[in-house]
Amino acid sequence: MKQTRAIYPGSFDPVHLGHLDVIMRSTQIFSSVIIAVAASKAKGPLFGVDVRIQMLRDSLGDNPAIEILPLHGLLVDFAREQGVFTVIRGLRAVSDFEFEFQMALMNRKLEPRLETIYLTPKEDYTYLSSRIVKEVALFGGDVEKFVPAPAAARLKQALGDPAIAEQARLRQKS
Repeated sequence: MKQTRAIYPGSFDPVHLGHLDVIMRSTQIFSSVIIAVAASKAKGPLFGVDVRIQMLRDSLGDNPAIEILPLHGLLVDFAREQGVFTVIRGLRAVSDFEFEFQMALMNRKLEPRLETIYLTPKEDYTYLSSRIVKEVALFGGDVEKFVPAPAAARLKQALGDPAIAEQARLRQKS
């Protein structure tokens, strides 16, 4: 059965230009893309799921080919609920491949219909990660060339709060 829809899961904490590149290129391949924003409590996100969803909405505007939903739990369960069995993952470097390959194999073991497709971001964005963006922002660096304007504003607002900034610094050390 041909898939016309795909799921692009991630934490998007915060969304950066590499994410947006993969999303927009995915809409050229699939009729619609579900952006599944993972709770990712183990990663200790700076922003809650609702804020990350809003950042994505503000960054992407109104695009009928894109749906943004929260992801709580296993991706395979989410895929079954949505009836969508194609997953898009971004690969920046060879170092990403081993983890992504293991995840794809585990997902397929849990749900044999699930297929993972890898896209590489535009070369200008291969060095970007949400972790690196947060670290630059945490230490006062300018992130406006790495993230869409709504994400830059949220980072500035969050890290301008001394309590949030301190929590972020502690997470960066661990």
